[in-house]
Amino acid sequence: MKFLLLIATLTTPTAAFTTGFASPRTAQSPLQKFQLNAESVASDGVANGTDKKKIIVLGGDGFCGWPTSLYLSDQGHDVVVVDNLSRRNIDTELGCDSLTPIQPPDVRVQAWKEVSGKDMKFVNLDVAKEYDLLVQLIKEEKPDSIVHFAEQRAAPYSMKTSKTKRYTVDNNVSGSNNLCCAVIDSEVDAHIVHLGTMGVYGYGTSGGEIPEGYIDVILPGGREANILHPAYPGSVYHATKCLDALLFQFYQKNDQLRVTDLHQGIVWGTNTPQTIKDERLINRFDYDGDYGTVLNRFLMQGAMGVPLTVYGTGGQTRGFIHITDTARCIEIAINNPPAEGERVEIFNQIAETRRVRDVAKLVADQTNVEVNMLPNPRQEAAENELDVSNRKFCSLGLDPITLDAALFDEVTEVVNKYKHRCDPTKILPASFWNKKRAEECATLDPSSVKVNV
Repeated sequence: MKFLLLIATLTTPTAAFTTGFASPRTAQSPLQKFQLNAESVASDGVANGTDKKKIIVLGGDGFCGWPTSLYLSDQGHDVVVVDNLSRRNIDTELGCDSLTPIQPPDVRVQAWKEVSGKDMKFVNLDVAKEYDLLVQLIKEEKPDSIVHFAEQRAAPYSMKTSKTKRYTVDNNVSGSNNLCCAVIDSEVDAHIVHLGTMGVYGYGTSGGEIPEGYIDVILPGGREANILHPAYPGSVYHATKCLDALLFQFYQKNDQLRVTDLHQGIVWGTNTPQTIKDERLINRFDYDGDYGTVLNRFLMQGAMGVPLTVYGTGGQTRGFIHITDTARCIEIAINNPPAEGERVEIFNQIAETRRVRDVAKLVADQTNVEVNMLPNPRQEAAENELDVSNRKFCSLGLDPITLDAALFDEVTEVVNKYKHRCDPTKILPASFWNKKRAEECATLDPSSVKVNV
């Protein structure tokens, strides 16, 4: 059997080694920091004068899904929230609740109607398992767009055990495939907006700036091509997002599905202008080693007097985005769908890149706590550079929020209010990428963590 080896040379445009960011904004006051849009609502009830859309939000009860659902509804769109509440079940499995007391979906939806006058429907449905119900829902609702958050979102949890690895693949990949099939079978021309991750690219493996989804290459014989960026996942979770990208590429080519894939950075922050309207609308806040995102973990630890848990050297450079910008980016993507027949649209959904130890220093300087360098539970490079383009969102009007001490106050206020709900034994990492990493972290003692309550 003969194999033909093709060696592709990566090429980058002239501006490949520039930052790619528009001038971001930083918060100047507690009120300004949550101003998403200054535009008035148009006469049809939709902000910015855009058409009112019917939008199904899959995974709409989660950390990103809930504030996005509220934001879209607040903008005047007709929103249907779909979730199987699996993230709440994982809370029970891990023995660790959200730091904030999140309400049941029916209470959340009713509270939103009371404070906004807007109706949102909630549907309990498992996208990965209840295919017929998903098809029926799409046929009945006839959505213009379907936002797809309905995936297990934590890399550490996906590496915890063979059971969580298999669950993450079964849930995420089956869910995305079911969604594509359901849109086709329903014969509804719905635009799919999928929340992916920056982790599909790997970190610092492009030889320069990471472009938005597609990369120019030179094939043997000098043939130029623009292809989907090579995948380089760092966990089972990230691998499922890479598989999602291939599924979307196939269904677009085969069935002309209209798909936008958003490669998002690490989300930080908790509340948005919508969730702060009523305590019953509060967003979840994960602080544990499995689901807590790095900056939120640092802010929680700093507020509670716990040394910041930096893994390894802290030299990992990552992309960051505030939760309010997540919601804004989703709407921008909804309002700018690819035309039928166009390839999958891909945006890099981040505001900026920062090195983890630099982020830790920002928090440590503000909260006067120490930085604790722990053995790294992850199989990853100790140090990496990361240069990422986010030109598409910025060209469509995104003015991204960047890391700023004034914005940290919001998270700190939330932590101080609910710190009595914290279980300090859940702060240290509890999932390890392989046996070697587990052995290196064997000295970590969850019971040794003390908090100031």
